[in-house]
Amino acid sequence: MALLPSRNARAAARTYTNPVVPRNFPDPAVLQHQGRYYAFGTTGQGRTADGRIFSVLVSSNLVDWRDAGGALVPPPGSDGLDFWAPEVVFHAGTFYMYYSRGGGAIAATVGHRLHVATSTLPQGPYTEVAQLNVPESKFTIDAHPFKDDDGQWYLFYARDFIDSDDGYFPGTGLAVDRLATMTTLAHQARTVLRARHPWTIFEANRRMPLYNNQVFAQWHTLEGPYVRRHAGKYYCFYSGANFLTDRYGVDFCVADSPLGPYSEAGGGAGARVLHAVPGHVRGPGHHSHAVGPDGKTEYLVYHAWNPQMTERQLCIDPLAWTAQGPRCLGPTYTPQPLPG
Repeated sequence: MALLPSRNARAAARTYTNPVVPRNFPDPAVLQHQGRYYAFGTTGQGRTADGRIFSVLVSSNLVDWRDAGGALVPPPGSDGLDFWAPEVVFHAGTFYMYYSRGGGAIAATVGHRLHVATSTLPQGPYTEVAQLNVPESKFTIDAHPFKDDDGQWYLFYARDFIDSDDGYFPGTGLAVDRLATMTTLAHQARTVLRARHPWTIFEANRRMPLYNNQVFAQWHTLEGPYVRRHAGKYYCFYSGANFLTDRYGVDFCVADSPLGPYSEAGGGAGARVLHAVPGHVRGPGHHSHAVGPDGKTEYLVYHAWNPQMTERQLCIDPLAWTAQGPRCLGPTYTPQPLPG
């Protein structure tokens, strides 16, 4: 006769503990397609075992993930360049991957630019088909495609602002443009949010080779935008501050339309949605959203540092919509109920 599992075993089977993927998987973006979750992560200058760029994981429950190889076929002439923050959407039978590439030995003159690749399969392989030029900035990263209820697509992204007009800090801020097609911008960009609070400082007295070695007394960072429509409002989530510090976390701003104007009313003191837990979780952020297997519970899928700060690992926790705005029920580091 087969033995019934112990109470502890049954309890363990109904829980998960972060990180759900205990290896390096920065900037996780999740695509839900035909009952499966596909997670895409940054590989930088690295390559996966199959020689591609960006790691791909597949899951049925957001907790148990299997490796699915690499996503992007290296574009010609891209050796030595960094590839950051892939995000994939499905439209009219094609999968579109948005990401930035640049840096490496040419960082001082080229910076980062947004690109898009396509595939007929969610896991790839993807082939680069276009560059999305943002002439206002030499450094443009973290592309996030968002489809409104009327079918119009928008592209949110992070870009450099080097002025300090109107009390803003120089640094990386958030912008949005309408997508004229899935591979071209309308070039009607609007600023979503710029840094104006001390908690988002990346580095003091930062020398920037990209801008003729100019030294900025305070350089701030807002990055990793992700947009959700909720109760008729548009919430633009983002990660702020230096990703190595305990200030790094997720905050939000809100608007009545995708193009804004956006307000961060009630913010300014620190990351409200997701933030570090001293002694347990450091650097949680650069997230995406996914609905759990129950079809209703919303999760943040994010990275956080391991204790040695050598890897940013994949974590998940539920998102709650409160009277004060969205709040992650985490970051957690103890057993939690299994999604669904």
